[in-house]
Amino acid sequence: MTDSEKVTKYIEKHQRWHKQLAQLRRIFLTTELTEEIKWGAPNYTLNGKLVAGMAAFKNHYALWFHQGVFLKDPHQQLMNAQKGTTKAMRQWRFDANTPLPEAWVLEYLEEAVQNSKDGKEHKPERKKLVIPAELQTALQKHNELKTAYQELTPGKQREYADHISSAKQEATKQRRLDKIIPMIKSGVGLHDKYKNC
Repeated sequence: MTDSEKVTKYIEKHQRWHKQLAQLRRIFLTTELTEEIKWGAPNYTLNGKLVAGMAAFKNHYALWFHQGVFLKDPHQQLMNAQKGTTKAMRQWRFDANTPLPEAWVLEYLEEAVQNSKDGKEHKPERKKLVIPAELQTALQKHNELKTAYQELTPGKQREYADHISSAKQEATKQRRLDKIIPMIKSGVGLHDKYKNC
């Protein structure tokens, strides 16, 4: 199935917002952006770089800009995508009572495209991975577990390390470790089951 077919299926699946999502898609397709599916939702890229996307939720649908922090936002529509935890992404929400101002949306998209061409990009600060003692001991004892852990992406490794580290009591750390060992061996991330919704 092509990305275009996947986007069509995504829009059809969200009956409450399918007309609005289709309208947003038409605006996206007037730009030079490439349509793709990432994280289960329509995203639009320029030369492989994420620029913008759209998604449907229960009470609203949204347009987001991956490097939205650089947008001028002349109409004061953008909000931080995750209430302060996201540095660069900005979101524009619409509900049943919010009209979709096509000219404004296109204006924001064109600025986002130009920003991408200009190389404006917020680079996330990467913290050094700190493996908690409990996990480190388990990795040293079991070569199969160590190999599986090393084959995980850095993000998945961090999820597991943080999951153990965030427990306050030793008993909780051990229970969490016992739970994640089979997951690590099978090569899945701690939160993978939520990422494909």
